[in-house]
Amino acid sequence: MPKPFPKEFKEDVIRVARSREHGVTIEQVAKDFGISASCLTSWLSAADREDGIKPGPSADELAVSRPGVSGDSII
Repeated sequence: MPKPFPKEFKEDVIRVARSREHGVTIEQVAKDFGISASCLTSWLSAADREDGIKPGPSADELAVSRPGVSGDSII
């Protein structure tokens, strides 16, 4: 399993993607950072939920509803 990207890296990529100039695509931003467009799209969707831009559970809410995901165990 690949090592997860650092939080600061994700935040930088999301910030750049959100503030990109007209005509710059998600694919171009993703390529510049060495990640896939689908990865960036996923990060943007999660960030939109975290920031209240899109409806849906935050990462913290998902962790509570899915024990074991964030280190909790069901034993």
